[in-house]
Amino acid sequence: MSAPTDIIDKRLKQLQDHLEQENPVLLDAVKGFRDLDRVAQGMGLLAKNESFTTQIPWWPLISILGTFSAGKSTFINHFLGHALQRTGNQAVDDRFTVICYSHGDSGQALPGVALNSDPRFPLYQISKDLETVAMGEGERIDAYLQLKVSPSERLRGRILIDSPGFDADAQRDATLRIVDQIIDLSDLVLVFFDARHPEPGAMRDTLQHLVGGTMNRADSGKFLYILNQIDATAREDNPEDVVAAWQRALGMHGLTAGRFYTIYSPDVANSIDDPAKRLRFETKRDGDLKEIHGRMEGVEVERAYRIVATLDKTAKDIRERAVPILSEAVARWRRRTLILDAVVFGLLLALFEYWSISSGHWKGLSYEPEWLETLKTVRYGPQILAGLLAAIGIGAHFGIRRLAALTVLPWVRRRAASEDLRGDLVAAFRANTGKLHSVLLGGLVGWGPGARRRLENVREECDAYVQTLNDSFTNPSGRHPTATAGTAPPAAQSPLGT
Repeated sequence: MSAPTDIIDKRLKQLQDHLEQENPVLLDAVKGFRDLDRVAQGMGLLAKNESFTTQIPWWPLISILGTFSAGKSTFINHFLGHALQRTGNQAVDDRFTVICYSHGDSGQALPGVALNSDPRFPLYQISKDLETVAMGEGERIDAYLQLKVSPSERLRGRILIDSPGFDADAQRDATLRIVDQIIDLSDLVLVFFDARHPEPGAMRDTLQHLVGGTMNRADSGKFLYILNQIDATAREDNPEDVVAAWQRALGMHGLTAGRFYTIYSPDVANSIDDPAKRLRFETKRDGDLKEIHGRMEGVEVERAYRIVATLDKTAKDIRERAVPILSEAVARWRRRTLILDAVVFGLLLALFEYWSISSGHWKGLSYEPEWLETLKTVRYGPQILAGLLAAIGIGAHFGIRRLAALTVLPWVRRRAASEDLRGDLVAAFRANTGKLHSVLLGGLVGWGPGARRRLENVREECDAYVQTLNDSFTNPSGRHPTATAGTAPPAAQSPLGT
């Protein structure tokens, strides 16, 4: 059986082989992630069989979010050019569907474990997050996820995620946990609303999660807000009022800027009898669809910058967030250990003094109990006593160390939950409070000049990667480029390798 580190090395080699053909800049980024792995593993933030490369999707990722019956599946079918997803006025699928390219027949649905257990895909090991929502939910991964393939050329080199609506979901907490992770991983997020919904205000919770929770993000530009099935309003006296009502509802939750689209599917459109109105609706629809599809088809550019930004952010987070938190946690542990040592050993000393004085062991300032004189007659008696007392003292000290660490752990867990850092702060804290780590001397485990230098090198290389990407995707000089390093060749393989 292969060792865990061998498995990680094999996966990284497969990733490098793919990127060597698709995007050499990202091939260099893998090296940067390897350097971060070494630093994080040395600090205890990563286990030896883990890698930061498995925590991010390396293929361009587009997520489709929204309410029930907002037309998400119909939109996907139109984009792909064939009917892959089921459609209807009611909720027709209560699972997240990851859709990727394959030469084979479309429509084949694979269970959620295919995603949960494969680091090449988004939502890798999502079962662990589901388990934190409710005990046992992680084992029901197939109830939440499925994988489908499509031969559509529009899908080549990118992955789509179709989500169930969650405004009336019995598994709402677990669904929202997956939605949050998808949003973090995605390069482009399409948020759909149903123009036929009579009262956007009734969806306050959903609007808050899809809009209010995204506006303050640093990557808010990746969100496109789409009012779908706008053709249903064509018979209204003033259909613009419907659009205005939705815009006001979204504005109340923070959407005051950015692109807001109004579309409907050409494949299942309602008939619009008035020629002038039909032309106005179709012109607006076609223009918005063209812009949305353009963003989807160019998502590999955003993916490349996203991965480099993730590399830079991970290096920055280790130095500027993880290290200060661990330093504070270790300082707390050391203070509590020393205080408890002083209290426990001081109390033992006081008890010993009280017992020895009350027993008459002292002659002036000389401690001369009868049992000590008897012990001196035994061969190596004093040495055995000294060794026993030392063993008891050392055992008590290490017990105090463990107790002090346990009292600090809740604080570390709270900080880890609030900071949302890559890497395991709890495991790193435990590495710093192990038996081999001095309570008096030394810095953090694995954090020295070499680790600092390696992180700085990674961040400097990120700047060079961005410049290379800029050269690949832009051409300010107007000269004819000799190579386009950031563009995938037509024969790029799908994530399934088919």
